[in-house]
Amino acid sequence: MSRSAASVSDETRTLSEYIASAVDRDLPNDVVEIAKHHILDTLAAIVSGSRLHPGRTGIGYVAALGSASDATVIGTRLRASVADAALANGMSAHADETDDSHFTSRTHPGAAVVPAALAIAEARHVSGLGFLRAVVAGYDVGTRLVHALDMRGFAALHRSCHSYGGIFGAGAAAASLHCFDAQRVRYLLSYCAQMASGSGAYMYDRSHVEKAFVYAGKPAQNGVAAAAMVAAGFTAANDPFSGERNFLNAYAASPRREALVEKLGDRYEITRTNIKKWCVGSPIQSTLDGIAALIAEQAVKSSEIERIDIHLAPDQARTVDNRPMPNVNIQHLAALMLTDGTLTFESSHDETRMNDQNIEALKGRIRLVPNEELAAAKPPRQAIVELTISGRKLSHRVVNVRGTADNRMPREEVVAKARDLMSPILTPSRSDDLIGRVLEIDTIRDVNTLGSLFSADTPELH
Repeated sequence: MSRSAASVSDETRTLSEYIASAVDRDLPNDVVEIAKHHILDTLAAIVSGSRLHPGRTGIGYVAALGSASDATVIGTRLRASVADAALANGMSAHADETDDSHFTSRTHPGAAVVPAALAIAEARHVSGLGFLRAVVAGYDVGTRLVHALDMRGFAALHRSCHSYGGIFGAGAAAASLHCFDAQRVRYLLSYCAQMASGSGAYMYDRSHVEKAFVYAGKPAQNGVAAAAMVAAGFTAANDPFSGERNFLNAYAASPRREALVEKLGDRYEITRTNIKKWCVGSPIQSTLDGIAALIAEQAVKSSEIERIDIHLAPDQARTVDNRPMPNVNIQHLAALMLTDGTLTFESSHDETRMNDQNIEALKGRIRLVPNEELAAAKPPRQAIVELTISGRKLSHRVVNVRGTADNRMPREEVVAKARDLMSPILTPSRSDDLIGRVLEIDTIRDVNTLGSLFSADTPELH
């Protein structure tokens, strides 16, 4: 059924009003605490990623532009325009497999939402609580947008959902920080719809640069840009999600429009987003949890291991099977953890250890087993790790991966991960100051005062 150009569906009206009121809406205490964890985790990923190739590439691009100095380029001594800072910080956030992830939408919300919200909050001198509330709204909107797109049909058309969730999440956070009314929020959503791209070709760039751009950098920049255009007086379609030629029908054969507002204001998607305990690809998390449990329970020594069987769902096994990058190669990481007894950001990214003879010898005893039972298992991404030692088999099944909503990491574990990520770039005292300020961000009157804590202590970058 056609709709008039001025009409608005109930779903779009509810969604736009939710975004418009986000910065003034009280949140449950547990949601505030979880939001602090995700903000800290994302900021630490940005600091760390500023020294990795995709992050350096984004920073170099922004530095060459010589734009305004409204917002911090994290991990450097640079400041840039709001949109350029969002781009650079987004690319650093997903320069690696370190940032958070939302399983049911297959997106990485924090890497796009936090850089966009931070850049605007700095430039507009927003309070820490306003910034936090905008971040929560960004997670709520970006993930629900993907839920509405009919993921099976979307994937069948070889489309990637990652930029979709990112740009609508970043745009929602940006709109809330600009204090747009519901009408202007709808304009912004329409511009986000026009700027989204679903090409999955980024997978063929082995340097991870295009992936960082697609998952986080460009969505963060576009969300910020959409808000700036609407603030400048740009008008747009009144409802991008319903009526003729709408966004959902253009990209999904059977869209679920109701998913845009499903339990909105009651179910906070940031509480259903995973924080990675290990700074490696998501399908490897459960395997490392299993190995850590066996090491703790059995005092396993790598020299005694005769065989290692790792059971994963088939699609996950394909994703991480003997990949050339160390932090997404399950055989390498399993052997490394069994050798060292643990895994750090530094060790999981050390390419020289991929040629270590002891690691290579242990990798030769590893068998990756695609397990159809695990493909249907709930919750998802389970793993079974089996070690054979002196003819005796030790087995551990990981059901709830550490860092997921069903096995959440407490504050101290999130802080420990953040310190590990930031320690090569920031001094211990600066890291501690930054961690402390983020964990009390709801009391900060102006987010712009945090800028100096993000600057690099090392002079490697501008």
